[in-house]
Amino acid sequence: MKSLYYGDNLDIMRKHIGNETVDLCYIDPPFNSNRNYNQIYDIAGKEKAQAQAQAFIDTWTWNKRAEDSFREILSNENGGFTPQTVDLIKGLHSVLKKGDLLAYLVSMTLRINEIYRVLKPTGSFYLHCDPTGSHYLKLVLDTIFVTRGGTYRNEIVWCYTGPGSPGMRQFMRKHDTIFWYTKSKAWQFNRDDVRVEHNPKTKENYKEGLVGSGFVEAEHKIHQSGKVPEDWWEIAIAARGKEYLGYPTQKPKKLLDRIIRAGSQEGDVILDAYCGCGTTVAVAERLKRKWIGIDITYQSISLVLRRLQDEFGFEILESIMLDGIPKDIESAKALSKKKDDRLRKEFEKWAILTYTNNRAIINDKKGADQGIDGVAYYMTGVDENAKAVFQVKSGHVSRKDIAQFNSDRQREGAELGFFITLQPPTKPMRLESNSVGMYKHQLMGRSYARIQIVTITEIIDENKRMDIPLSFEVLKKAKRLASDIEQQSLFTDDE
Repeated sequence: MKSLYYGDNLDIMRKHIGNETVDLCYIDPPFNSNRNYNQIYDIAGKEKAQAQAQAFIDTWTWNKRAEDSFREILSNENGGFTPQTVDLIKGLHSVLKKGDLLAYLVSMTLRINEIYRVLKPTGSFYLHCDPTGSHYLKLVLDTIFVTRGGTYRNEIVWCYTGPGSPGMRQFMRKHDTIFWYTKSKAWQFNRDDVRVEHNPKTKENYKEGLVGSGFVEAEHKIHQSGKVPEDWWEIAIAARGKEYLGYPTQKPKKLLDRIIRAGSQEGDVILDAYCGCGTTVAVAERLKRKWIGIDITYQSISLVLRRLQDEFGFEILESIMLDGIPKDIESAKALSKKKDDRLRKEFEKWAILTYTNNRAIINDKKGADQGIDGVAYYMTGVDENAKAVFQVKSGHVSRKDIAQFNSDRQREGAELGFFITLQPPTKPMRLESNSVGMYKHQLMGRSYARIQIVTITEIIDENKRMDIPLSFEVLKKAKRLASDIEQQSLFTDDE
């Protein structure tokens, strides 16, 4: 089982994941930070630079979706929530009122309740959060897990370092919290798989203590194999290192390696309902676990697919069950008509990233994109690159759209423009695009139309893709590890 779902994780868990089928779930959801997070891209070529595209928005508001979720919990029509959960949310409403924090907590309550349902009796749940809402989230976890016979195991503090502001007037915030709960009192904990070395001083003291101590050989071997880690973990974030993908909340592989090794065996099912850039599924794949990844943005789905391909080879894509991604014109039309503000740009993201094999930068500026929905770069020489721009249309199109897009292309200094349309192009549109002329790619020894019209039908039915080799990899390749020795070093050496 290797499953990657594109869509709302609440809907997907309810429709596609059965009761008690998951061995371990780790999630790193939004933290209610009131921030917009951008993915960072390095651009190759003579004019080396960086570009950013919005990865996700961690800003919550009380709206109809929050109101519906709140009423679902309080009504508890199907009896899916414990009385304690219902009372907690009702009490939080009295204290917090209907605002952004309650909207966040209501959303998380629905999803944590589903995660409890899908966990096996021996399953573990790791919730990654920060002090912004950790105190509230632990109350939610207690009402969902502990009241049903589950157990709170650990509050793991993940410590990391980094620069602070010279004018700081408080201590630097450099830790996250990971709550570990188990569904029952029978749970997996593979302590020998996560042991770490004792520090040199402890080793020396132990050797001295052996003299005349009467320790048996078995005790000596256990001690020599290392200790079970404490509940505070110093695992470095390898900024700009070999793991770096530019994703704003990317977590290190070592962190997920320890969690997955501790709570599962080979062949077990790992769920990440907010899979982001795919660290959980990549580590699960490396550790020979089955896995399920879910994300609501196509940018993340695209990143996960590219990452897995780069790390494990193209053939892995054939073994992944993809769900929620348009596979025919009707499903593409359905995506283009989504009313949810969270999904406003998803049709554009899917069309551009699919057509460019996940190598374009998405322009997320609402109402300010000036006709440009995406950008890609391609090599024109040893140390030179050029720009291609994209526009996506799901409604009525005409010759004027092509003329305006060409004007936008020229303004952006792009050599090529790709006009992606859900509706079939008209003859005047074809004539207008032909009138713009051709572009000679000296390195390739080929000529390309400066304005190319691409239909969604061609992308889906004919698998049409951009055929210009791109210099700029939007989804930076994670290094493929050639041997088990290299893999072992990844999780034992400091970054």
